Amino acid sequence: MSQQRLSHAYSWKLGDTGPAVAEIRFKLTLLGLLPEPPALRPGRHLPSAESLFDPAVDAAVRHFQQQRGLTADGIVGPETYRHLNEARWRLGDRVLAFVPSSMTVGDDVAQLQQRLLDMGFTPGRVDGIYGPATAQAVGEFQRNMGLYPDCTLGPTTYVVLERLSRTVVGGAPHVMRETEMLRHSGPALSGKVVVIDPGHGGADPGLRGPGVTEAEIVWDVTGRLEGRLTALGVRTYLTRTADTAPEEAERIRFANRTGADLMISLHLEGHSNPSVGGVASYYYGDDSRGRWSHTGKQFAGLAQRELVARCGLGDLRSHARTWTMLRGTTMPCVRLELGYLTHAGDTARLRSAEVRAQMVEAIAVAVQRVYLPPEDDAPTGVLHLPLTHA
Repeated sequence: MSQQRLSHAYSWKLGDTGPAVAEIRFKLTLLGLLPEPPALRPGRHLPSAESLFDPAVDAAVRHFQQQRGLTADGIVGPETYRHLNEARWRLGDRVLAFVPSSMTVGDDVAQLQQRLLDMGFTPGRVDGIYGPATAQAVGEFQRNMGLYPDCTLGPTTYVVLERLSRTVVGGAPHVMRETEMLRHSGPALSGKVVVIDPGHGGADPGLRGPGVTEAEIVWDVTGRLEGRLTALGVRTYLTRTADTAPEEAERIRFANRTGADLMISLHLEGHSNPSVGGVASYYYGDDSRGRWSHTGKQFAGLAQRELVARCGLGDLRSHARTWTMLRGTTMPCVRLELGYLTHAGDTARLRSAEVRAQMVEAIAVAVQRVYLPPEDDAPTGVLHLPLTHA
């Protein structure tokens, strides 16, 4: 079964069988998460056990998801399947080149990006995507090494790269660079660009609560936030209109075309246990490999604390994830889960216009705090922004 068919049309879980499950087992074995199957004699067919999504596969998938910053639910859906494919590549396994229509993705690209960062080049975020910034950094490396700067990591460039030892020891170059960029951008919000992504929309209402839907609530919060940020001098873009529901890939492409400083994706949550409630925030990061968006992590933490302090919501904390939207955007992107429509207290707050206004102020304050130097920052819950920008 092709990767495209599996990743777009199927998800696989405990108890499933078939060729696709055998493929998943094979990939997990390559990664050392499942033991090698017994060798088959010529002419024998694959044993049915090797095509079964059994408890060992479920445990291996959950372990893999946890390692990769994915939701550890044991289900091999599009996100997990893509990561399984990416994890098998090691630097030097293949030629890496920038193809705008179909960018190369994999762990080998992330290894290359980290190596370039450590040597003082600027390939962008360590996200495993061979985009224009990574290609440009490879070209700069080639020029420095006296190689033809074709921006492609072929055998010759790889050999030179491998011969060099790392020139940066300790610290986190990407953190230093992002911190310096924030410092140079200045504390004023006027002139900053923010993309707001209201989840779902149109024919996709998202979660449903008593007399209200996720799409309706996040659209209302988006409208309020757009107005609040605009009044502060921020240029804002929305990824959808009130009656449309673009695919995630379309939202990412749109956001990347804006050249924004920050992207905020708004959603709600639900759970089978009605006592589960609160707000959570997510930023791009893979803690097991020391990769994350410094600005995204900072904003997620600030927004989380402001929402909890100002809106009376439970604190489900900030989390690093490698979800496609967080990873695929060229600017820091943070997903905010503003509450649970399955929790009575959260639903009552979400239906309140006053609480929604408090949510907007919490998010706007968090945006401002990202750009404030430490000496000018204020404690959580006390900073008040002007109604209009100067």
